[in-house]
Amino acid sequence: MPMVVGVVAGAAVLAVLVLIGVFKMMWRVAEPNEALVISGSNHRTEGLEEGMGFRIVTGRGTLVLPGVQAVRKLSLDLNETELSVDCVTQQGIPLKVRGVVIFKVGDDFVSIANAARRFLDQQKMMSERVHNVFAGHLRSIVGGLTVEDMIRDRDKLTGQTRAACGTEMEKLGLIVDSLQIHEIEDPTGYIQNLAMPHAAAVQRDARIAQAEANRLATEAEQQSFARMAEATRDSEILQAGYQAERDKAAAQARQAGPLADAAARQEVVVQETRVAELEAHRREQQLQADVRKPADAKAYEKRTLAEAERDARISAAQAKAKETELAAAAEATRVKAAAGADAEATKSRGAAGAAATRATGEAEAAAAQARGLADAEAVRAKGLAEAEAIKARAAALAENQEAVVAQQLAENWPEIVKAGASAFGNVDNMVLLNGADGMAELFAKALTMGGTGLGLARQLLASMNQNGQPPAATSPVLHGGTAGAKSQKVPVEQDAE
Repeated sequence: MPMVVGVVAGAAVLAVLVLIGVFKMMWRVAEPNEALVISGSNHRTEGLEEGMGFRIVTGRGTLVLPGVQAVRKLSLDLNETELSVDCVTQQGIPLKVRGVVIFKVGDDFVSIANAARRFLDQQKMMSERVHNVFAGHLRSIVGGLTVEDMIRDRDKLTGQTRAACGTEMEKLGLIVDSLQIHEIEDPTGYIQNLAMPHAAAVQRDARIAQAEANRLATEAEQQSFARMAEATRDSEILQAGYQAERDKAAAQARQAGPLADAAARQEVVVQETRVAELEAHRREQQLQADVRKPADAKAYEKRTLAEAERDARISAAQAKAKETELAAAAEATRVKAAAGADAEATKSRGAAGAAATRATGEAEAAAAQARGLADAEAVRAKGLAEAEAIKARAAALAENQEAVVAQQLAENWPEIVKAGASAFGNVDNMVLLNGADGMAELFAKALTMGGTGLGLARQLLASMNQNGQPPAATSPVLHGGTAGAKSQKVPVEQDAE
C-alpha cells in the first residue's frame, strides 16, 4: 500500500512538471520594444479587418500552440539612415544634400501589420527602402527651390520632405521621428561666391570695429598716460614746493643769528642818530643864543638905519620932484596964459594963431620934460637908498661870516643827517663784509657829511680873506653900482639868512 501511494505521488509530480514545461513552451511574452506576430489560425484583432490570418501582441504574454501556430518578432526600435542625395536646384546648380532620417515602426496595430507584411523577414533592408523613398522626394523638392531658399530656410526643405514622404512611410508602417539636413555641398562654388559679399561686408565691419576699438584703446591709453603725466607733474610741483619751504626754513634758521645782530646794531644806530639829532638841536639853540640873535640885532639895526635913510632920501627926492613938477606946471600955465593972451591979441591975424599954437606946444613940452626929470630923480634916490641897505647887510655878513655859516649848518643839521641816511632807504637786503662794524662805519660817514661841509665853507672864506677880496655878493655894493646892487641882491640875502 505505501508503495502505491508513492507511485501515485510521483506520477502526479511528473504530470505537474510536464504541464509546466508544456506551458512554458506555449507561453510567449512580447518585450516593450517588439511586437509578436502569431500566424496559423484565424484571429480577430481590434482595429484590423476580419480574417487577417495573424495576431499581433505587444507588451503582454499569450499562448501559442506549437506546431499549429508560428510566432515571429518585429522590432519596434529606432532606426536611422544616412542621406546623401545629388540634386539640381531650380537655378540648375548641382548640389549634394547630406542628412539623416530617424524612423521606427508605428506603435499602432495597423502600422505593425503593414510593417510585418513588408519587413517581417527583411528588417535589415528597412533603412535602404527608407533611403530610396526620401532620396526621390528630396530631389523633387530641391528641384523646385533656389539655393538661397535652401540656405535661408532649411526648415521649409525639411517640412516639405517629411510631408511628401508621409503617405508612403505610413503605407510601410513606419513613422519618421526626425529628419535633419546636415550639409548642403556645392561643388561649383556658388554658395561660396554667394557668401563673399556678406563675408566682405562682415570683414569690413570687423576691421572697422577693430579699428574703432584700437582708436578707443589708443585714446584711453593716451588719456591714461596724460593722467599719469599730470599726476607726476603735480607730485613734482608739490615736492618742489615742500623742498622750497624746507630750504626757506633752513635759510631763515641760518640767517636768524646775523639778522638778530643786525637788528640789535640797527637799534643802536637809531639811538645814536637820535643822540646826534639832540646834540645838533642843542648846538642850534646855542648858536641861536650866542651868534644869530646878536647878529640879527646888529643887522636889523643897520638895515633899519639904512631903510630910514633911504626913505628920507626918497621922501626928499619925491618932494623935490613934486616941487619941480609944480614949478613946471606953473610955468606951463603961465606960458599957456601968455600964449592965450597973445592969441587973443592977434586973433585977427592968421600968423597969430600959429604962434599961439606953437607957444602952447612948447609949454606942454616943457611941462613933460619937468615931470620926466622929477621921476628920474625919484628913481635915482630910491636906488641909492637900496644900495645903502645892501651895503649895510654885506658889512654885517663880512664881520660874522663864520658864525652865520655855522648857524645855517646847525639849523639844517637834521636834514643833512636825513639826506645822508636816505641812501639806505630803498635797501631791502644788505650784505656786510665786516659785520656790525661795517654798519657803524656807514652811519658814521653819513653823520659826518655835515661836518665836512662846514670845514669846506670855512676854508673858502679863509682863502678869500687872505687874498684881500670880499665875497662876490658884496663887491657890487662896495663899488657903488646901482645896477650891480640889484643883480646881487638875492645871493646876499641868502647868505645873510
